[in-house]
Amino acid sequence: MHGADATTDGGGNSGNGGAGTAGRDGAEARWAPGDHILWRYRAGRPDAPDAAGDGTLGRTVAVCRPVTVVRDDTETLAVWVAPDTECVRPVLADGTELHREPLVTRYTKPHRPHRTRWFGAGVLKLARPGEPWSVWLFWENDWNFKCFYVNLEAPRVRWSGGVDSEDHYLDLVVHADRSWEWRDEDEFAAAQRAGLMSAPRAAAVREAGRRAVDAVQAWGPPFSGGWERWRPDPKWTVPLLPADWDRTPARLSS
Repeated sequence: MHGADATTDGGGNSGNGGAGTAGRDGAEARWAPGDHILWRYRAGRPDAPDAAGDGTLGRTVAVCRPVTVVRDDTETLAVWVAPDTECVRPVLADGTELHREPLVTRYTKPHRPHRTRWFGAGVLKLARPGEPWSVWLFWENDWNFKCFYVNLEAPRVRWSGGVDSEDHYLDLVVHADRSWEWRDEDEFAAAQRAGLMSAPRAAAVREAGRRAVDAVQAWGPPFSGGWERWRPDPKWTVPLLPADWDRTPARLSS
């Protein structure tokens, strides 16, 4: 991450607009439940030193999702992606959806940002400070719990308007019976072949994945937190995608 409006896994009370990342006495400020912020992923740097990251992310914002803050404290940042939220994700320059492009060229052809809507039920995202993954909860439309999804990524870097990270391609799916499986190993391999991830960094991501598996098998937070029973406040509104969704923060913090 470049620039000076951010911290890794820090924050500020946005009031639906964003505030500073530090309090008056230097302590980290926090967002309040109901605040609207942005959860973004920047394009990865193949030369990044390790999977945990050094606080320096790529310059280009590839994914942007407006979210509503559920909880923000020293243990967990929890946010809600509401159904029908306008988001940004990459497509090929000709408009082809990435999942429809063969893996051999998916990460070598030019990409461009595409505005779209979050389809289906919403998703709850949980991130613990310093962990190189976030845990997402998926439900059916009738609130029947489907699974946990462990998204391997760089620890979030906070700024006044939200959090930024980098996706590391490899993921885990964790079922309600606590069984788990790797997900997107083919994309992880394709990203390495395309030069988007160096061999040392890929090894560090694998190690982060093994740590995530350990966390699943230990069944501590956030898996043990009862989040499957959580429901959004019916008074919450769907956050809007701002025109400057890809802006560079003035200051970053960890």
